[in-house]
Amino acid sequence: MPIELVLSGGFLEGLFATLKDAVETATGPLGLGIIGIYSFLIAFVLPLPSEVVLAPASQMRLGFSTEVTLVLIILVSGIGKAAGSVFAFHIGQEAKQSGPVIRFVRQSRFDIIAWSEKKTVQLAQRFGYVGLALALCVPFFPDTISIYAFSVLEEDYYRFAAATFVGSVGRLVVTLVGVFGAATVF
Repeated sequence: MPIELVLSGGFLEGLFATLKDAVETATGPLGLGIIGIYSFLIAFVLPLPSEVVLAPASQMRLGFSTEVTLVLIILVSGIGKAAGSVFAFHIGQEAKQSGPVIRFVRQSRFDIIAWSEKKTVQLAQRFGYVGLALALCVPFFPDTISIYAFSVLEEDYYRFAAATFVGSVGRLVVTLVGVFGAATVF
């Protein structure tokens, strides 16, 4: 496929819509797998909301109550996003060694590196890995930038994975409580 077609947006928009639809209509154990893969991908490449994984909870048909199904979805999503974040972390570690990559991003129209470095450095200096987890708990905020920015600053894969897992789970719980209210969810 020519790179122009991929970069034109039409192909990517269609791919993103297909993935989002697959998650929203996911059922059974295969549905949990789709949620895990989606969560893995949104950690480092997909500009899509992670909260969409909560949509299929009532239709998953896993043989459990909705509450247990929600817990399974949240855990699978958290594990998927932690794995994807470790992949992004590895890419970030490699990017630290690549001056041309950082120069290219710094020279782009949007100074993503400067903004995310500033915010991430503030969180990292003040709260460390807990800061990353807290940043990832904010619903509907794109977390891919935070993940990459933090990955350039830190070096501990295990703590990074734990922070992204906790942040991902926290984000989904905050979303549930914020949207449905604590009494309805738990």
